[in-house]
Amino acid sequence: MNEIKSLLEALIFVSPTPIGLKKILEVVEDSFPKKDIESALSQLLKDYETPERGLYIQEVAEGFQFRTKPRFSEWIKRLKKISPARLSKAALETLAIIAYKQPATRGEVERLRGVEVDGIVRALLEKNLIRIVGRKEIPGRPILYGTTQRFLELFELKNLSSLPSLEEIKALSTDLSEDETE
Repeated sequence: MNEIKSLLEALIFVSPTPIGLKKILEVVEDSFPKKDIESALSQLLKDYETPERGLYIQEVAEGFQFRTKPRFSEWIKRLKKISPARLSKAALETLAIIAYKQPATRGEVERLRGVEVDGIVRALLEKNLIRIVGRKEIPGRPILYGTTQRFLELFELKNLSSLPSLEEIKALSTDLSEDETE
């Protein structure tokens, strides 16, 4: 079992994007039974939950990826000399509309936001947070946009069904407004 855990650890480490169980099974097919791989993966996830480790394995974008523990972020920023990527409120609103409505056209997003979004859509495409997923079958055949794997990684979502529901968002905004009045 330790050999399988070590192999899984290596595969997750070297993968530039989250690696899913399906891909892991493709890579190690014929070497180990699927149930042993699943068991070893479960144990590996538990191993990295311990507080003395600087890393953990998170399930994001329908795969597994090493992440640094948040308590070390300040030192990592110093090392990398990076500032966190920032999105404007307008970009976040546009991204949220696309995430929840996808596939969505630029016109649909503009109707919901009430403003033109060409520049924002272009910026989101450049940041690889959205992508072109096709064309709508209506006159003019406008481009349809959807979110990317990078979006899921950045927002630490396993998949699109992990997005908060409208009820959860309303509850959060109610909680926030109650905090402001206290």
